[in-house]
Amino acid sequence: MATSRRDLLPGTLDMLVLKTLSVQSMHGYAIARHIERVSNDVLSIEEGSLYPALQRMRQKGWVKAEWRQTPNNQRARYYTITAAGRKQLGAEETGFADLLGAIGRVMGTA
Repeated sequence: MATSRRDLLPGTLDMLVLKTLSVQSMHGYAIARHIERVSNDVLSIEEGSLYPALQRMRQKGWVKAEWRQTPNNQRARYYTITAAGRKQLGAEETGFADLLGAIGRVMGTA
């Protein structure tokens, strides 16, 4: 049975990126691949969504970025979650849990 890729729920990209960066600093491509791998290829993160989100999160102070060499000896911008980003991640996880609970209650009423 083949799995199909799903669109992200609105507002979940920041949470997924922050959660990924809470594990370790990564460059953009690695962030996208990590989310795809952990979701068993159900979630697909497109560059056109990821890089604007990372820029927005930098501006909000949730992540910081620095140029480094990749293991393949290429130059890439690595992103690291900040203390403000960890606080935001906590808030987003709580909100998402509330949303899932509400959807579960509605779906259980049928």
